[in-house]
Amino acid sequence: MTKHISRRGLLRGAAMLAVPASLAACNGILPQAPPSNLYALSPKTTFPPDLPRVNWQLVVEEPFAAGGLDTHRIAIMTNPYEIKYYAGARWAERAPRMVQTLLVESFENTGKIVAVGRQSIGLRSDFNLKSELREFQAELKEGGTTPEIRVALNAKLIGQPRQQIVASANFERRVRAKDGELLSVVAAFDEALGQVLRETVQWTLLTGSRASA
Repeated sequence: MTKHISRRGLLRGAAMLAVPASLAACNGILPQAPPSNLYALSPKTTFPPDLPRVNWQLVVEEPFAAGGLDTHRIAIMTNPYEIKYYAGARWAERAPRMVQTLLVESFENTGKIVAVGRQSIGLRSDFNLKSELREFQAELKEGGTTPEIRVALNAKLIGQPRQQIVASANFERRVRAKDGELLSVVAAFDEALGQVLRETVQWTLLTGSRASA
């Protein structure tokens, strides 16, 4: 799919690629892609003090995501039908893997749960948190200059060992970037995802607490 920041960025990128392409034709060498800047988002560290303290263990599974979002690249949509990506920028992990990492760290930061981890560590859980990352992109309307970040997560709490769905919920937030600069876009991603992380953690602890009682 086409990477995109702006028309000027695309033209500049095309000009940069033209030189190594011609060298490749003349000298028989492959053109080298410019290195990407890596960006990471942050877990939540503050939660309401009245969250219940739970004595059960939780496995946070990696969220499912459609192919266009299951990537290291930072997605942007300028229409409802096409996903493009910011050129020269990548998440430090694939988006679903990054969300899983931040969920685990956010649960740990509550100080309210006995144990939480990924499936890969072999934790014997009382509950599993399954989720689907349905939206994780910047959205820019035609003629606009400042994108809006949209993050949406569907979560299901699964009781073990029967694999029974205890409850499900949807969490979605939209945050407009301060401007069109990439750092502002990443900051808006951090704010939108942070709100979704906090709500998901709180819902999980409250729902699991009621179910275990």
